[in-house]
Amino acid sequence: MRQTFPLAYQTPALWATTVLAEPMALLSDHAYLERKAASNALDLLNRWAEPTCPDTWVQTLAHVAQDETAHLYSVSRLIAKRGGVLPRSHKNQYANDLRGLVRVGKGKLDILDRLLVSALIEVRSCERFLILAETAEEAELAHLYKSLFASEAGHYKTFLNLAETVTDADVVAARWSELLEREAEIIQAQPKGARLHSGF
Repeated sequence: MRQTFPLAYQTPALWATTVLAEPMALLSDHAYLERKAASNALDLLNRWAEPTCPDTWVQTLAHVAQDETAHLYSVSRLIAKRGGVLPRSHKNQYANDLRGLVRVGKGKLDILDRLLVSALIEVRSCERFLILAETAEEAELAHLYKSLFASEAGHYKTFLNLAETVTDADVVAARWSELLEREAEIIQAQPKGARLHSGF
């Protein structure tokens, strides 16, 4: 029985069968997403709410960035092993659409939204890692996604915990619920293709 995630829309298993038909395209997209996840954590590292930085803020985000960089290495190594190279450019409309929900320039609300959008991307990615691990017929791919799922399962909770250092837990919960609904709309509106955050 598949594990459930706090998402308003659950990805159907058939999505994985579709994207796994083009493994190199999927891996290339995935590598760029890991790079973006690492750079996002480092960007957030300097965005704590004034006037003081919570004791664990820097260490927590540095650890997330370290994890994501290690995952980038794993995925890029597999691409190279298969004779592939990363393209020079990459677009992720899903992440761009989610970041459009951030209340930019609104102080703590800006930081809160950035953390919650990060949590949304992490939990959606984690859900899809598990589906890929369960669906992939190639042992190498199944192992990759199983290991990534195990490593990243708690990242979205890390961002939620950081959000509660920014503002009250009830404010976090209300905004999280709202953004979960918006994320469900956004992921379903994405075009199909061999990408981790494609629509279906």
